[in-house]
Amino acid sequence: MCAGLFVCASNGFKPQANPVTIAAIRKQALEAFTMTSTLRQADWTRLHPQPYELGESPFWHPQESRWYWVDIPGKKILRAKADGGNLEVWDMPSEPGCIAPAAQGGLVIALRHGVFRAQTWGGALDHLVTLPYDTQTVRANDGKCDALGRFWVGTIDETKAHDAAALYCIDARSGAPMVRTMGEGALTGNGMGWSLDGRSAYWADTPRHLVHGWDYEPASNTLSAHRTHLQFSAKPADWVSGDARYQGRPDGAAVDSQGNYWLAMFEGARICCFSPDGQLLASYATPAQCPTMPCFGGEDLKTLFITSARHGRKDDELARYPDSGCVFSMRVDVPGLPVHFFAD
Repeated sequence: MCAGLFVCASNGFKPQANPVTIAAIRKQALEAFTMTSTLRQADWTRLHPQPYELGESPFWHPQESRWYWVDIPGKKILRAKADGGNLEVWDMPSEPGCIAPAAQGGLVIALRHGVFRAQTWGGALDHLVTLPYDTQTVRANDGKCDALGRFWVGTIDETKAHDAAALYCIDARSGAPMVRTMGEGALTGNGMGWSLDGRSAYWADTPRHLVHGWDYEPASNTLSAHRTHLQFSAKPADWVSGDARYQGRPDGAAVDSQGNYWLAMFEGARICCFSPDGQLLASYATPAQCPTMPCFGGEDLKTLFITSARHGRKDDELARYPDSGCVFSMRVDVPGLPVHFFAD
């Protein structure tokens, strides 16, 4: 296993020189800030009236004109037309953390017990790789493909105590899939994304209220020059749902065509847009206390789509946000970027 949090070599999972430890990262952290910009009200549309437990990993399929997403504890992959019609549900054998479309058709799917390839919707699940973690306490979580078609999968340490979450990259472009461990020592991997020029990478550790940043070299698939991209204030010990003092922690993310980083703030009832240099540009109220991940879609990529959670939420919160667990969309001025396809 790799020492510290960051970059590791493939195959043997050997650490590169000068690993950055959690302690060093925390020393590097920016002073936690409070997001003081006005929380804007947004014109959200509920995609479909059926709520699910924990929606994640949404993407817009441009060839099919469909939205895709997953329900992690429900062990389902879902898809629907742009207006939410023709909803289809595909049951999985274990929790799907993230999915991505494949260039040759179908999906690549990160389940708790491995990464699989489905050539068609509802088709056979062909095993690609098993990731090196204990499936009793760790599962796949947030992920997506990079511009070269490699599938990045972050994991979650369900014990919330052992820093067992990691970030993996699966490369199947040359035949047999190869796995590289890109980062370790986290609690919940989320917020995967890249800058507009592909030269910076972002990855969040949700319970630590932290978004990491690196310089990134796509051709060699190398992360370097680690930095804290965003650091948010911790949740007050006496916080209860609806208390506006707490503005959430970083969950899933998407990047738009100006390089802005859109971030779902779990328990913050908002989605935030940050400039490439980390300045808060706007915050939009969401129709759920726990938005989980955004993506851009529609024919012009000017529809922002978010998933949300209701799993484990208290009754009073669900009374205030009865559509928690649904998926929502709103129109935006700046288009997003199209989804990257898995290459195999």
